[in-house]
Amino acid sequence: QVRLVESGGGLVQAGGSLRLSCAASGRTFSMGWFRQAPGKEREFVATITWSVGSYADSVKGRFTISRDGAKNTVYLQMNSLNPEDTAVYYCAAATRTSVLTKVDYWGQGTQVTVSS
Repeated sequence: QVRLVESGGGLVQAGGSLRLSCAASGRTFSMGWFRQAPGKEREFVATITWSVGSYADSVKGRFTISRDGAKNTVYLQMNSLNPEDTAVYYCAAATRTSVLTKVDYWGQGTQVTVSS
């Protein structure tokens, strides 16, 4: 079983930045981030497989996903945040596929709130 431990959420002003971290206890094929805003369905944010990142159109150019293989940790650097980015952010991992195909493990979620 893979355990995902998240950190880095918080309150930030519009235009500011936050960096989320997610440490995985076991082997993963891909890892990524999803988010769920109030009244909305959970949506894809970003994922990384090896060194290749992929992003939702809504965050492309503002968010950067990276991975530290030695620490088995994935990061999400979020810049130029706006209130529409306010959501609970969930780390996700897949053991055989991209998290875009099937998520095998979820983190507990961390709240990101962006004030206007």
